Amino acid sequence: MRRVAALLMLGLGTVPVPPVHSQENDAIGAVTLVAAPRLVDPDYRGAVLLAVPVENNRHVGVIINRPTGRSLASLFPEHSPSKLVRDPVYFGGPMLRQAIFAVVHIDHTPGPGSIQIMKELFFATQGAVVDHIIEETPNEARYYVGYVAWRPGELSQEVDRGLWYVLDADPELVFRKDPGRLWEELLRRARSVTAWTPERRSVVAGIHLH
Repeated sequence: MRRVAALLMLGLGTVPVPPVHSQENDAIGAVTLVAAPRLVDPDYRGAVLLAVPVENNRHVGVIINRPTGRSLASLFPEHSPSKLVRDPVYFGGPMLRQAIFAVVHIDHTPGPGSIQIMKELFFATQGAVVDHIIEETPNEARYYVGYVAWRPGELSQEVDRGLWYVLDADPELVFRKDPGRLWEELLRRARSVTAWTPERRSVVAGIHLH
């Protein structure tokens, strides 16, 4: 086991992230979720998420606008490749926040346990895979502590309760350098289009919330 994989608490090789259905085209079903102002949970207040459906009507995702201010090198000071990562580590969500995950821009799966979010965008969940990304393509990924998971049908219920605006997934948002005002920007966009209608919620980006 390599150094970073060994340092990851609990061992990401056993992280219970559910597998995604096999996809042969671009219609993976990912969406951007924008927290509605009424969502006051501190983990999600003002949050923007990238989410994707997985099997059994479940969803997983990461918060993309919460930089922690910590570098990967500060978490793994003895691991030289971590010093090459320019972006800070982000808070990805409350699930397994003691572990490191990665969203990587690559044209093929980065390794076992990875979930395809969009074409050339994957969510890496296993420690050895995250370790390899850091060592081989450190700045083709963004790194997260924790992630978000919804039980079967839970995201649909949250959308119906008005907790999320649903927009098309945009891979460029993941690697945005100035996420500080991203929530306000997307909230205005969501309110200016028909993203909050039931029809829009059910068909956007191919995701089936009902």
